Amino acid sequence: MWASSLRGRITLIAVAVATFVLIPAGAGGVLVTRSLVNAGAWKNTRDAAAAVAASLREGHLVTGTIPVTIDEVNLLQVVTSGGRVVASSSAAAGMPPLTNLLPSPDRRVVNLTTCGASSCLHMTAVRLSTAPDSVVVYAARPTPGLLATRTLEIAIAAQVALVVALVGWVTWMVTGRTLRPVTTMLTELDMVNATDLSRRVSVPSGEHEVAQLARSINSTLDRLERSAEQQRQFASDASHELRTPIAGLRAQLESAQLYPEDTDMDALVDSALHDTDRLEAIMSDLLLLARIGSRVDVVKERIDLSELVREELACRLDKIPVRLETTEDVVVEGVLMQLRRALTNLLDNAQRHADSSVAVSVRKEDGFAVLAVQDDGAGISPEERERVFERFTRLDAARSRDAGGTGLGLAIVRDVAIAHRGDIKVDDSPRGALFVLRLPLA
Repeated sequence: MWASSLRGRITLIAVAVATFVLIPAGAGGVLVTRSLVNAGAWKNTRDAAAAVAASLREGHLVTGTIPVTIDEVNLLQVVTSGGRVVASSSAAAGMPPLTNLLPSPDRRVVNLTTCGASSCLHMTAVRLSTAPDSVVVYAARPTPGLLATRTLEIAIAAQVALVVALVGWVTWMVTGRTLRPVTTMLTELDMVNATDLSRRVSVPSGEHEVAQLARSINSTLDRLERSAEQQRQFASDASHELRTPIAGLRAQLESAQLYPEDTDMDALVDSALHDTDRLEAIMSDLLLLARIGSRVDVVKERIDLSELVREELACRLDKIPVRLETTEDVVVEGVLMQLRRALTNLLDNAQRHADSSVAVSVRKEDGFAVLAVQDDGAGISPEERERVFERFTRLDAARSRDAGGTGLGLAIVRDVAIAHRGDIKVDDSPRGALFVLRLPLA
């Protein structure tokens, strides 16, 4: 159960890695240390035996007590080929030969280890010459305690265990501190429900992965809240705006049913078709508003905004002439159908409210593509410039003569701009209304 959490699994992995690394390293350290101590011990015995052999060759030592030249090597003997000790150090006085091994003429220096009942010796045997009756010099020392016991292995094992435990503890603490914001986010996400999508998770400081996760979660919650709001707005708008044309259509049909002889069928059909067209237009705009912003990143493409404006103007039959000014290579990334609809709505709005001319311009400005549509009509007062982008807004001024519109055109333009990380606003103009759409350049 402890290892079922991410924190526990990371700690176990860190402990396993530390164990697999430190155990071979510790074993290697033990082997290297033992090898070095072994080599040092035999070097001492070889040096001591070589010193005694040199004295024998020079005639300085024949029998008697052999002086100790290396403190650790205190067991020195000169033994004849027959096994008789003819000289020894004080520590080896009265002792039989340290070993029965006699180096051969071909191998005059031999290192060996001998063990008795209570201790072991590191020893070097040196044959003085190749003659059959050559004496042999033995130099020995007690085997170092590091080699005679398991103290080194126990110490290394204890250190490895301590380091592994330290790695596990540090990993557990650091992982816990790193994942603490995730636990907080889980708690905050549990408080988000379908009826309240306004809550957001806490974003840790910095640019690390957990902070990026928190920002991504908040961005997702923003989209969910916007989508839910669009659904609620769609239901509200549909129930409110469709009631009037449906009621009018029903009243006409009921009147025709009650008074068929007094009904002008041609006029009734024309009126019914007109109301049906309006219902269809309202439903189409409402559905478009509900879809705007959904899966935009999946269907985005590179669009030359200047070329799009030229194509749109070429296929329109406007009563009021349009003056066009464009800059080449104004490329944005977006949904072609939505951008085309936003442009159409801006042009339709300008045509409905212009007196004699409409001006359209496309340019680059500070990393943005700027589409400006201006008419020479009555204009929009500053206090009303935000309201015109609300759904089904009707102004009291002369611009309220919105024949044939659904009241959703500018709301669609605003939502398209937001879905493409841009904005739409009404700027100051000497005459009429100037709508400015800004989109990030590709």
